[in-house]
Amino acid sequence: MAHYHLNLDSQQFLKQHWQQQPLFVANAFSDFIDPITPDELAGLALEPEASSRVIVSENGDWRVVPGPVSDFEPFGDQNWQLLLQACNHFVPDAQALADCFDFLPQWRFDDLMASFATIGGGVGPHIDNYDVFIIQGSGRRRWQVGDKLSNQSRNTESGLDLVNDFTPIIDVEMSPGDLLYIPKGYPHCGQTLTESQSYSVGFRSPSQQELLSHLADHLLEHNLGQQRLETRHQLGTEAHQLSKDHLAQMRELMQAAMDNEQMMSSLMGQQLSQNRFELALQPPELPYQTDDLLRLFDEGHHLHRIGGLKCLLSPAADALFVDGDMHKLSKASRDGAELLAKQREITPEQALLVFANPELREWLTEYVNLGYWYLE
Repeated sequence: MAHYHLNLDSQQFLKQHWQQQPLFVANAFSDFIDPITPDELAGLALEPEASSRVIVSENGDWRVVPGPVSDFEPFGDQNWQLLLQACNHFVPDAQALADCFDFLPQWRFDDLMASFATIGGGVGPHIDNYDVFIIQGSGRRRWQVGDKLSNQSRNTESGLDLVNDFTPIIDVEMSPGDLLYIPKGYPHCGQTLTESQSYSVGFRSPSQQELLSHLADHLLEHNLGQQRLETRHQLGTEAHQLSKDHLAQMRELMQAAMDNEQMMSSLMGQQLSQNRFELALQPPELPYQTDDLLRLFDEGHHLHRIGGLKCLLSPAADALFVDGDMHKLSKASRDGAELLAKQREITPEQALLVFANPELREWLTEYVNLGYWYLE
């Protein structure tokens, strides 16, 4: 597996740039090696569980061709770009690259998107509703970033969040290993100068719509939120009017459904540990028994979490959340659970310590058989 080191002062970055202003870092990754080749990228984009698309530039406009795409000849030699979402789910080296940003909250981590672009390929001037780190792989691209206040949406049928041309505050030609951080809402545009590969590491938070939708689903599923507003008719209020007091009481009634801290902690943990993209599970050919795993750890096998799997520890809920599942923790299981949440790779010695706890041993054996962790 490739080893990547990010040349960035994380504390200074968090203080001065994170969700505040863009940043360009030349040679952020020394001697950068692409985690995937263009041919491998094209092959992965054919997989039914992969999310891919081709963006074609045509006379100053952009067209989206949804994947899987098996034939690239109709696109010609220039002016198109192949994008593969969640490359880190399929390529361990891509996950290793994404792990360089583990100083940020992992519940925000979305995916690592890989791209291959021909000369002139790109997606046009656009904005994203998430924070993104763009890492330049092979080839060269020119990137421009505008001020957050300067963007104006552009009517388009492509489905891309395009904006009108903008005055750049950053204008750089990126080479392999260079890094560009763009906070949410800043317009940006990439122009491919030579055949090029790049990688976008995205961090997003759920919208109000997503949060409230998840809450509503939870209330319906568990038959909660049955309380109704009980109030007497107020003197001086016309029968055909909605009074301010009644509306305020309705808002309070809705707020009361969210005032259960234990429920909300559990609900948020389940939602934030789920991935937007399908995971590439790696179940064993034959299911393991606990004794089988103990023997393999004794033989020196390491335990690996698959790419993209979110494993979040919540002190508020006193639970470990794995891909939307909640596991309540006892005092004896907390140290082992923290190890699983913190590390993607567990050494044999650490795995034996985790398996010393009966509750962790039981559900981790199940997760290995489901393909969320694998041995190597």
